[in-house]
Amino acid sequence: MSKFQINIDFSNVDFTSLETDDDFTREAKILLPQALVKLGETVGEKTWEELNKTKGTGTKQKSSQSEKRKFIQETGKNYQRHASNRERQELEEYIVEQLRIHKQ
Repeated sequence: MSKFQINIDFSNVDFTSLETDDDFTREAKILLPQALVKLGETVGEKTWEELNKTKGTGTKQKSSQSEKRKFIQETGKNYQRHASNRERQELEEYIVEQLRIHKQ
């Protein structure tokens, strides 16, 4: 099982143009920024759930959906901006794998 629990949107990918390793890598680089945001949003959603679980019974637990959505979106953008080179490379390699699977 992959450590990346995201769905990547391949709807704009022309799979017929993907023939060489360079083609797959180029396409992965195009998809990488959005994949980083999605990965960050996944982390943000899990963090939000954990934060709400750990709130004490005496505190207000009503958080609006808009607050949750804003937190998740901000986490996604921050992850995209601050991901390490290693994380970027690993995600790029994962995207290449997924492109190869979807091409078959």
